[in-house]
Amino acid sequence: MINFEKELNAEQNNVVKNGDGACLVLAGAGSGKTRTITYRVAYLLEQGVKPENILLVTFTNKAAREMVERVQRLVADNPTPPSPTRGGNMTLPWSGTFHHIGYRILKKYASLIGYKNNFSVLDSEDSLDLIKLCLKNEGIDRKERRFPSPNVLQSIISYAKNSEMTIEDVLDLKHPNFLPISETLVRIAEDYAKRKKEANAMDFDDLLVNWYLLLEKEPRVKNKLAEQFQYILVDEYQDTNKIQASIIDLLASHHQNLLVVGDDAQSIYSFRAADIQNILAFEKKYKNAKIFKLETNYRSSPEILNLANNIISNNLNQYEKNLISIQEKFVKPELHAFADQSEEAEFITTRVEELLGEGVEANKIAVLFRAAYHSQALEMELVKRGIDYDYRGGVRFFERAHIKDVLAYLRIINNIEDVVAWRRVLNMQIGIGPASAERIIEFLVQSSKFTGAIERVGAQLSAKAQVGWADFLDVWNRMQMIEDKNPSDLIYEILDSKYVEYLENEYSDYKERMQDIEQLAAFASKQNDLNTFLAEATLQESFKHADNSVVASEKIILSTIHQAKGLEWEAVFVMGLSSGQFPNERALKENNGLEEERRLFYVAVTRAKKHLYLSYSLTGGWGDVLSNPSMFVEEIDVELVDNQSISGRTSFSDDIQYVDEEGEGNSETKKLGNFGRGFLRSVDEL
Repeated sequence: MINFEKELNAEQNNVVKNGDGACLVLAGAGSGKTRTITYRVAYLLEQGVKPENILLVTFTNKAAREMVERVQRLVADNPTPPSPTRGGNMTLPWSGTFHHIGYRILKKYASLIGYKNNFSVLDSEDSLDLIKLCLKNEGIDRKERRFPSPNVLQSIISYAKNSEMTIEDVLDLKHPNFLPISETLVRIAEDYAKRKKEANAMDFDDLLVNWYLLLEKEPRVKNKLAEQFQYILVDEYQDTNKIQASIIDLLASHHQNLLVVGDDAQSIYSFRAADIQNILAFEKKYKNAKIFKLETNYRSSPEILNLANNIISNNLNQYEKNLISIQEKFVKPELHAFADQSEEAEFITTRVEELLGEGVEANKIAVLFRAAYHSQALEMELVKRGIDYDYRGGVRFFERAHIKDVLAYLRIINNIEDVVAWRRVLNMQIGIGPASAERIIEFLVQSSKFTGAIERVGAQLSAKAQVGWADFLDVWNRMQMIEDKNPSDLIYEILDSKYVEYLENEYSDYKERMQDIEQLAAFASKQNDLNTFLAEATLQESFKHADNSVVASEKIILSTIHQAKGLEWEAVFVMGLSSGQFPNERALKENNGLEEERRLFYVAVTRAKKHLYLSYSLTGGWGDVLSNPSMFVEEIDVELVDNQSISGRTSFSDDIQYVDEEGEGNSETKKLGNFGRGFLRSVDEL
């Protein structure tokens, strides 16, 4: 038999032994959540519960495999007659992701909701192909007029299903510019659903929607499954959406043995339709619910947890927890302020070099940021110093499609004979296909040094192509107005042009891509010469080819915070903690957006085991515009961080005087927070 008292702490053991009925397990960061769930399943098996009567739902197949393997080892190492095994190998037949389990159930009962049991499952590419057919059926040719891309349509339809919202409500929330064409988008969504049904096919979202529909419409099936699943365990409950929670409620309706495990303080995926209310309202739904808290942290030092507890205490809508470390005391997290992002990047890179010199392995060092564009200056500095990195949550800055688009526009301004850049630029225009693009390029090449050729192109084109050419000229003419061809000014002109319409129609995350381009403009502001800037950008892009032999263990990690959830590192840098950057201004406009941003900061901090560095810059990457520290920095208890320049201060928002070259105080003051040592020596550059 398993010695639960010996192998678990008191909090974990309490969950394992007393997890009958409706239970909400609030598992703090690093508190052994997976271990607790695993031992709970092993305990149920030891008590004689049959494996087929246990439903274990996870969010990834990897998590499901890991839990099953752990349970198998526990059962094998601690056999208890009669052993719930089959042929010596215990199985948990009903463990897996929501989609995996939904697929298995629908395979058996699909005929009850109008499908054949041999239905197909469409992958993402299949889905896009079908949406393209729906566009064609609607008479929409995206080469003739601007219209949301299949990718954008797919994201809108998916969000509507998972959030149980209408298409119109999703547009109002995420794409208000598309509201004038909402009726068309609804028709496309309906046509998409009809075509899937006719093809006896479901996409991933349908596996949830139809599973829920089956349970709702067929009480016999619901009752059978609810009776079968004597115990239901759900991992990462804070990441469930409305429809997933509804499915679980129906399945738990008979035995009411529902144990959900999660952490409201780590609910950060509302953009995927995750609903934190599933946790916060659990007690209202299940009146006799038991609440367990796992607050013993096995990951981080006491100093890091003191800071994490302080950060999350500012949220009003939460279950209060106080993480307690079992690790020995170490050093306080450090807070650093810098004049600009370049200085911030230099500090991080230098400290990374020091950590590597102290024996910390590269892959145990991570730099985390709120949005992908925050990493640009750091990537530049790492390249300069020859430090390789693994980028999580996206691609390297200069490899991103929209960055390449903007650089292509700049390249044809700099070198009008750059036919490669011309092909990329023309491919973005409506009405201009590959054949038309080649004719345009040929015409330009044959024209004498392209003199006046741009103005004469339109006469050579069809009516359709002239529409796209007019959009191109909108960008071209704006750039031509910049007399000195300053690269930063050119980029801002592109951001004011028809190119933004292209971005919104092509990408569901177009707002983040616009921020990337603004960051590119900030980088370009350091170069007055367009040719030099383009050469520098090209060198950055080509770096990826320079050292393919570097193994993963020899690379530090650069990651968005969203991608870092569930991971941990010896040393963590959280950069870009400036006002307007973190919390994200767009998120602040959304319902409960501020608290989710604070949870995101909490997640970042709790990834660190021993070393934690927080940093921000006073210009925040936006040229010469001064920026305040993030409100999250302002909220920190100054006693919890190490920064000599704040000695004797009670907050980070005290007035700081500007200092001129001679060190004389300027009468103008601003609340710019804790500038740090770098500010005084660099203020004359701002």
